[in-house]
Amino acid sequence: MKYILIILVFFICLGVGYFFSMKYMKRKKFFTSLIALADKLSLEINFSRERLKVLLQNFDASAKKNLLGVDENFVKYLDKNCELTNEEIFKKADCLKSEEKDLILLFLKTLGRSDVENQTKEIQTFVARFGEIKQKCDEEQKKYGSLSIKLGVVAGLFFAIIMI
Repeated sequence: MKYILIILVFFICLGVGYFFSMKYMKRKKFFTSLIALADKLSLEINFSRERLKVLLQNFDASAKKNLLGVDENFVKYLDKNCELTNEEIFKKADCLKSEEKDLILLFLKTLGRSDVENQTKEIQTFVARFGEIKQKCDEEQKKYGSLSIKLGVVAGLFFAIIMI
């Protein structure tokens, strides 16, 4: 019975470490998907000239789930069902920092506000800024994500040794 409890405590500590590392993975996936969305918008605005709402709704489903509902909330804004504020747009995106939220909100506010040529230039500027943030997210994920898991293992081993 004692060994089962030790194994249980070890896996609980490992799970807590994994849980904390997921924040960094979510941020990395979010910015990867956001860059993909911005690239698609830039391309589609130039060639198909489809409405913004349709482009957002037809975005790739596998990348869409990584956007944490930001795209869906923006579509609600386009339908005039909510306001374009941090609270409304980023309801599920709790892993983002406030300055990142402000930058994304600025990006969303600029969509559809100018002609095709200027809109493409603005989107490419935002893609470059999102790329910088994604690179920082990669570094943080490598550094702190693996650290969280390792600390979970160490804490589990520590408690296992104490319980023996």
